[in-house]
Amino acid sequence: MSEALRHLKNGETDLSSLPSGLDSIPRRIHTARGVDDSFSYRHPVLPQVVVLSDAFCVCLAVVACIAWQRIYDTPDELSGALLLANIMAAGAFFLFPKNVPLLDIPDITKISVQIRYLLPPVAFGEVVFCTVLVMLSWPFGVTVRMGMEWLVFVVAILFVERCVGTYILHTPTMTRRLARKVAIIGSGSEATQMATRINTRMQRMFRLVGTFDDQGGDSDGTVEELVLRAREDHIDAVIICFPPACGQQHVMDVLWRLRGVLADVYVVPSLMTEDCHGWPVERFGPFSLTVLQRRPLSEWDMLEKRAFDLTASVLLLLALAPLLTLVALAIKLDSRGPVLFCQPRQGFNNRYFNVFKFRSMYTDMSDLDAARQTSRTDPRVTRIGRWIRRLSIDELPQLFNVLRGEMSLVGPRPHAPQTRAGGQLLHEAMEEYVARHRVQPGITGWAQINGSRGELVTRDDLCRRVVLDLEYIRAWSIWLDIKIIFLTIKREIFSRNAF
Repeated sequence: MSEALRHLKNGETDLSSLPSGLDSIPRRIHTARGVDDSFSYRHPVLPQVVVLSDAFCVCLAVVACIAWQRIYDTPDELSGALLLANIMAAGAFFLFPKNVPLLDIPDITKISVQIRYLLPPVAFGEVVFCTVLVMLSWPFGVTVRMGMEWLVFVVAILFVERCVGTYILHTPTMTRRLARKVAIIGSGSEATQMATRINTRMQRMFRLVGTFDDQGGDSDGTVEELVLRAREDHIDAVIICFPPACGQQHVMDVLWRLRGVLADVYVVPSLMTEDCHGWPVERFGPFSLTVLQRRPLSEWDMLEKRAFDLTASVLLLLALAPLLTLVALAIKLDSRGPVLFCQPRQGFNNRYFNVFKFRSMYTDMSDLDAARQTSRTDPRVTRIGRWIRRLSIDELPQLFNVLRGEMSLVGPRPHAPQTRAGGQLLHEAMEEYVARHRVQPGITGWAQINGSRGELVTRDDLCRRVVLDLEYIRAWSIWLDIKIIFLTIKREIFSRNAF
């Protein structure tokens, strides 16, 4: 707990008398441990990648060891026992509790630290290998020799993996990719000091995008300019670092303006009052910062979701190819114009993209900007269009948007820029609407399977849809996506709300 939080816990609520929250922790740690570079940073994806790489390397080592032993050592009648020992030893390596913090940056690039990380599971695997053979009544000398062969193969391949990995992680390109992009919102000496520390002593872990403040001065722009910049430049974290006199309400006002930004938002603890002391505090290099907002999906979650989307969309396209061909032919025969209709939509991180749909309207009546929403008896809809909209078949070409990385199979439905509810643009009708853009838009979603689809007539229609979308974002999992896909097939194809 930082010194600021300790003061707050003791009932000192005069923020101007508290330590800045920037110096209280860092100065003490700086004295005890030296420079700030000694601090580690856990990348959201790198540890999982290394764990998977280790698993692959151990499997490769076991296969190579089995092949070696079958060729040079083991009679055929004993190969089954040896296969069992190898498999159980590999399983022991996988199941042994790993000291994951040793995979933090920069520890992941230190061979001595990685030996400390790998030694316990490798040793445990070796013990399990020898124990299995002893329990199967193998001679002790043969057991030791076979165990040493297993150990040599595993250690050799893991050593090569770590050497290659260390070399890659030391390349300038990879160093830049792994460093988190950080923006600071604030003014005064506190913000300046934090920016200086990030730029001078924490460059291996963080890259400063800029300092932003509505008061101007030496800042790189206003908060609104930061929000716009975040749409184009991937920003991982935003740190709010105002002078203590600004108070918590000012922090909350800024946080509300950042609700659509795809970044973790932190604040120095001294700006938070006693009633917020239960908020999570996270290590950010040498700093202890209070977490105000997290991205709804971590980078690892996004990788999982993307892998699922790619696999499922390819399988669906292969399975539905005959149907897609027949629908395209029917559209072409029914009316003049292209088979596909492309329309701009606002998607992930508030970026625009062109969504693909089967054309369901007459070409000369199409509404590219969706200034007028489709109604149940809309005269613009063709005969074939009415059927494919009724069965939601017009949405199937969006599988190509999924392959292009613009959409997900499941997520909040993207709307055209000019879509209105109650006579207002969606982001004007409901301020929380922009929070939907913090995840990939989907072909289907939680709102759709709960009956909230079709035309947005009133603000209440929009509110219900947004509430359901935010509910999905908070509860996301791969299993929830699978559930929604099956419920879509079950409910929405035959929905009375589709037209």
